[in-house]
Amino acid sequence: MRAMVFEKTGQPLALREMPKPAPGPGEIRIRVRACAVCRTDLHIVEGDLRNPKLPLIPGHEIIGVVDEIGNGVKDLTLGERVGVPWLGHSCGQCRYCLKGQENLCEKAEFTGYTRDGGFADFTVADARYCFPIPDAYADEKAAPLMCAGLIGYRSYRMAGDAQRIGLYGFGAAAHIIAQVAIHQKREIYAFTKPGDEKGQSFARSLGAVWAGGSDETPPEKLDAAIIFAPVGALIPAALKNVDKGGAVICAGIHMSDIPSFPYADLWEERKIQSVANLTRQDGVEFLQVAPEAMVETSTHPYPLEQANEALDDLREARFEGAAVLIMSE
Repeated sequence: MRAMVFEKTGQPLALREMPKPAPGPGEIRIRVRACAVCRTDLHIVEGDLRNPKLPLIPGHEIIGVVDEIGNGVKDLTLGERVGVPWLGHSCGQCRYCLKGQENLCEKAEFTGYTRDGGFADFTVADARYCFPIPDAYADEKAAPLMCAGLIGYRSYRMAGDAQRIGLYGFGAAAHIIAQVAIHQKREIYAFTKPGDEKGQSFARSLGAVWAGGSDETPPEKLDAAIIFAPVGALIPAALKNVDKGGAVICAGIHMSDIPSFPYADLWEERKIQSVANLTRQDGVEFLQVAPEAMVETSTHPYPLEQANEALDDLREARFEGAAVLIMSE
C-alpha cells in the first residue's frame, strides 16, 4: 500500500510503499477512502505534540470500508462503511474509564499519533472505536465529521444551554458546529483573524448573526465562547466578551501560552475549561445530530501524494473548511 509517513520533525511527510497491516484481535482493517487533515496533524509534524510513535502514518479523520476482520469482532461486517476518530483505544479498567471518562484514560491510544492513521490506502483500527457513517454523507464530506465535528461537538456540549455563543477561529470545526447551534436556535458570533473578510463572509453565509475580527467586541455579551484557534492570547480576549457566569472553552489539543490577565475579567463566576479528546458517546450523539441539522461540510480534496501541500495550505489558511485526502481506487 501507499502511505505518507512522518519520520522526523522538520521534514515533510515521505511517500512510502508498505505492506498492508494485519488486524489483531478486536481490530479491523479498513480500506481508506478519505481522510481529513486536521490542525492536530500539523501540530504533530511540527513537533508541538511530543512523543508520537515514529515512524508514523498520521491522520485521524478516516472514512473507509471494512476490508478484513480480526478475531473477536462481532458487530461489523466486510464492506461496511465506518469512520475512525482521534481516540483509538482505551483500557476500560483505569479509574477514568470506570467513571465514564474514557477520553482521559491512563493508557489511551490515539489514531495518527500513537497508532498509525489514515494517510494511507489501508489502516487498522480498534473495532470498538469505529462508527457507522450516515448515508447522507459522501466519503469526502464525512471525513471532517470524525474530528472537527466530534471535538467541536464535545466543546459545544460544554457550553451547556448558552444561547449566544462565540466561536474563535472559524475553520473546520467551527463551520460544522455553527450549523448545529443555529439548527438548535442559538446565536453564533464568529471571530476570525483581524481583516479576514472572506472568513467573516463565510460565517455569515452559514447563519452567524455577527462576524468580526478577534480584536473586535461583539454587539452582545456572550454566554459562552469556544476557542478553536491555538492562540493563548484569545482566552483573555474572550473572557472580556463573556457575560457573568459564562464559560470560555478551549477546544484544541495544543495552544500557545496564555498571557496574564486581571482577575476581574474572570470574576463573577466565569470559567475557563479545556476539552480533551472525545468519548464514543460523543460520536454516537453527534452522528445522529449532524444529519438532523443538515450539516454540510466545506471540503477541499487533495490526492494522497499531496498531503504535504494540504498541510501547508492548512498552516497558511488558504481555504475555508477542511482539507481531505482522497485515496485512488
